[in-house]
Parts: sequence; structure tokens; C-alpha cells
Amino acid sequence: MSDKTLKNNLKNGEHVELWDEPQGIQTLGVRAGYTRTQEREHNEAIFTTSSYVFESAEQAAAIFTGDEEGNIYTRFTNPTVSAFERRLAALEGAQACVATSSGMSAILSVCIALLEGGDHIVSSRSIFGSSITLFNKYMGKFGVATSYVDLTDIDSWESAMLPETKMLFLETPSNPLVEVADISAIAKLAHDNDCLLVVDNCLCTPALQQPLSYGADLVVHSATKYIDGQGRALGGAVLGDEKYIDEVFGVLRTTGPSMSPFNAWIFLKGLETLSLRMNQHCQNAMALAQWLSEQEKVNKVFYPGLADHAGHELAKKQQRLFGGVLSFEVKGGRTGAWNVINQTRLLSITANLGDAKTTITHPATTTHGRVDEEERIKAGITDGLIRIAVGIENVEDIISDLSRGLLS
Repeated sequence: MSDKTLKNNLKNGEHVELWDEPQGIQTLGVRAGYTRTQEREHNEAIFTTSSYVFESAEQAAAIFTGDEEGNIYTRFTNPTVSAFERRLAALEGAQACVATSSGMSAILSVCIALLEGGDHIVSSRSIFGSSITLFNKYMGKFGVATSYVDLTDIDSWESAMLPETKMLFLETPSNPLVEVADISAIAKLAHDNDCLLVVDNCLCTPALQQPLSYGADLVVHSATKYIDGQGRALGGAVLGDEKYIDEVFGVLRTTGPSMSPFNAWIFLKGLETLSLRMNQHCQNAMALAQWLSEQEKVNKVFYPGLADHAGHELAKKQQRLFGGVLSFEVKGGRTGAWNVINQTRLLSITANLGDAKTTITHPATTTHGRVDEEERIKAGITDGLIRIAVGIENVEDIISDLSRGLLS
């Protein structure tokens, strides 16, 4: 019995909510994965305990060896965290899930679990700045090299493959330019070369896109973003087949980048409204993108919902809707961008995304501020670029707030 079986908690509970039965995405978000306790609670319980009591020395030994299922220590077994893992796995169509303390710890755990010195990563250059730093500075320190390619150019992916390549990594849509990758094509390339494809599904969430269904081997999430949806807690997750998740779980059990029970409960509540919120995020983002494309001070709008976006047709195929994040480039470089940002009153100037509140940031000096300037420019992140994670306020109010800097 593998370590991962330890995560199947509370098997003696009275009722397991829809786990193996096929259900709609909204129903899964509300019902999947929770095992009701003998107290018959209607709302999911928060198990704020660091350890668990055994009935005997014999039972403790059996649970520690895996001969008997049960909780041991909240670093790697907790009923509330397990409920979140099962629910997110149901939404992603994954066999298994490991929850982590943050999105970055999810990516780190994948790398530690599945790579070793001498291995090679091929990554899109259009990824989160901290992911680039992780690959270059920290994985590089332990002998794992990374090559960066254009997300949408399958030939560049193929050209970067080496005999040592073990993992392909991408975000789609990308942050902040919302480029769209052909997951199926890149998955085929990975598998033809005995590599794994890891997809960061943070910007879409399973409410809009399920990368595993297009051939990805693993999906990573920053639950901090849309899964929470209200900017309250930090968390991450890794999802995929059990043979890979077992290895990631071993890293979690040993090194401890664990999700807290309280945060897991917040994310469970977030999943209940995820599909509804994503609908509103997407509706608002489309309206805002259309308005921005008509503004004289805007050079270009990056949003896959617009017909002139290079990934528009692919997004229609892979995604249910086009997402809640967009970027646009204004005239005047950094001065022009900062002027637009500084004149907002409603929008929140913060680098976080996925919040009910609309957020605005200048990627070149925030999310990608630590990235080498040459790499940043190659990724298309110019000084005039502004990223907006569109919230669920009335879109007319969002437009009015941006008008201060764009129409003055």
C-alpha cells in the first residue's frame, strides 16, 4: 500500500458526497469529495489538529505501516485537506491530488519528486516570474537545466528537446499576455520523447479547462487565485495519475510544504462558487477587452476572446470561456502605464489575481521584476504593458475607473 492511501480519510463516516459518480461541474464543485463524519454535519468540518489518537499500540503500528487506513500527522494527513483534494481532483478529472502550501510549492514539489541532477526542462518563457527564478536559480543549483521557448511555436519546443529532457512545463493561457498553447500537440511531443507535460491551469481553473483531458500528465494550481476567489488564503495543488502523485506526496510527507486545514476549508468554500464566479469574470473581461480595443491611448489588447487574438480559435476549442485576465499595452512606456494605474480609484493595485475585486498591475516591475531584462523582453512584457485580473464588480464601474487615465 502506497503512502497516498493514507490520504483516503474518514472511511467510517456516514456519507461520502458524489465522488465516483459522473456529475456536472457545478454539482461537483458543491458536493464532491467530502466524507461526512458521525456528527452528521451539513457544512464541511475543519479539523484543526496536528496529530491523531490511536486506540492501541497495535493500531498505531498498522496505520504507520499503511496496513490500516487512518490519519497520522497533519503535515501529510488531514480530513479537511483531503476533502479539498478529492473535490479538486473530481473537477479536474484527475485520479489523485496533493494540496500544498502555495502554488510555487506545488511546482517545487513536482520538480523535487520527478527530476534529478542532469535532467533537463523545456519550459515556455511565458510563465510566472517566480517559476523562472525557481528553474534558473534553484533547480539549476542542483544540476537541472532549463531551456525556454515560445509557448505557441511547436517547432521551438521540438528543437529544444534533448536526450536529457524529462519535463515540459507551460501555463495556458499564459501570464500576463494570455497566449494559448496547443496542449494536445505539446503533450504528443512530450510523450513521443518519454517526457512529462506539466500544465499550470491557474488562469482557467477546471471550470474552464481540463488539461489532463488533452494529454497533460500533471496539472498544478495556485489555489490562492480563482479557487479561493476572494484573496483570503495561500495554497496550491498538484493533480494527475496516482503513480506521479504518490511521488509528490512523498515529498510533501518528508519536507512539509503542507496546506493548513483552515485554508483547505476556505478553498472548499471557494470551489462551491467557482463555476459561477468564472462565468462573471469572463463576461466582464470580454466587455472590458472590447472597450479597451477602442481606446486611442491603447496600442494593443491581449485577450483570447477577441477575434484578432492569435489563440482565439484554439481557446474556443480548449476552453469553455476565455478567462478573466487580460493585458493591454499603452502609449508612453512605463510612464504611460504608471499614469493609468495611478489614476484608478476603484481597482486594487496589487499583483494578485483571481479575486472578486478587479486588480491592476505593471508586470515589468512586479510579477516579472526579478526576471532578466532580456528574457522579459523576449516574453513580450514591455514597459507599457498593464495586466488586469477582471473582478465581478459591475463592468461599467471598472470601465469608468480606467477612463480616468485613458480618456484624460
